[in-house]
Amino acid sequence: MADEPPQEHRIVVGVDASPPSKRALNWALRQARCTGAVVEAVLCWSHPAVFGGSMTKADPVLDHAAEEALAQTVAEAVADDPKAEVRQSVVPGNAAEILLERARGADLLVLGHRGHGGFQGALLGSVGQHCVQHAPCPVVVVRGDN
Repeated sequence: MADEPPQEHRIVVGVDASPPSKRALNWALRQARCTGAVVEAVLCWSHPAVFGGSMTKADPVLDHAAEEALAQTVAEAVADDPKAEVRQSVVPGNAAEILLERARGADLLVLGHRGHGGFQGALLGSVGQHCVQHAPCPVVVVRGDN
């Protein structure tokens, strides 16, 4: 039997520069340190709605802004651990679909909780709900102050 290369351990985390997603990224980085995994930070975005129509081509300004937001969020998160391995990707499209695709073969999918206090705080947002129900790997939803 030939030696197989060791399988890479990956933790996929959805990042949108919001406080809940920053908490999720920090949680994923701590978990990665414990398990030796690589963190894959994914920022998904979609074109803003346009009254009476829709945008049909990519907008380099929006894409660049998303890349900058992700880079800044990751830089803040790894400031205390410059050795942390974080792969960054910005992908236009439906966040739930993209995160589920990226989670194939991953050890974990990590998401921030987007609820709003009280009873609503007990609910997941639509992306989180969809990912929890359909993920091909375990999902961690990181809660915290909203």
